Amino acid sequence: MKNALMAVVLGFCLLNLTGCMGVASPVAGWAYTEAKWDGVINDGPAPTKTGTACATSILAMVATGDASLETAKANGGITQISHVDHTSKNILGVWGEYCTVVKGS
Repeated sequence: MKNALMAVVLGFCLLNLTGCMGVASPVAGWAYTEAKWDGVINDGPAPTKTGTACATSILAMVATGDASLETAKANGGITQISHVDHTSKNILGVWGEYCTVVKGS
């Protein structure tokens, strides 16, 4: 039993060190990540509304949520997208969050 527990802990540590425990991001920190980056920018009218949709993960074993453009649009009452941003957070691979932020009218 002790060997099995050590194998699980070692596997968790190796995944964490290789970056497999994180949430998608253009940059990654082993202990902590908090990043924002632009996605799509369209020429058009200045945005008047913002909508956000997020997905989370726990221990890289359970992931739930809907970070899609459609959900972000619906959450902000947006029909025409003018700007899309993304954010991600990760704390030691224990908790992670990826969000899509849509701006438009």
